[in-house]
Amino acid sequence: MDSITAIAALAALAQSTRLETFRLLVRHEPEGVPAGELARLLDVPQNTMSAHLATLSRSGLVTSERHSRSIIYRADLQGLRELTLFLLKDCCGGSTELCAPLIAELTPCCAPEVKPS
Repeated sequence: MDSITAIAALAALAQSTRLETFRLLVRHEPEGVPAGELARLLDVPQNTMSAHLATLSRSGLVTSERHSRSIIYRADLQGLRELTLFLLKDCCGGSTELCAPLIAELTPCCAPEVKPS
């Protein structure tokens, strides 16, 4: 990921409705949520939700798939992973013992054990 792509993703999340939409989609992985249901759950007009979803899609954080008459939206977990890795790249100047608590919190089920030096 480059800086321009990261800035676009962070800018997309820097608005309360889009942030809540993305968080809701993450909670509903892998099933996804229809656009109308997202609008209802967040109490947002459907045309406004469509605009927010378009912004999140352009930023690489959301994908969509048509199912009959509905469009199902999902969090793009690969996009989230790339953004997170971009933000953590060169974390703590390579001092793994400093980064270990952060990494453990992000992946509590499978974080490597860090032995003190």
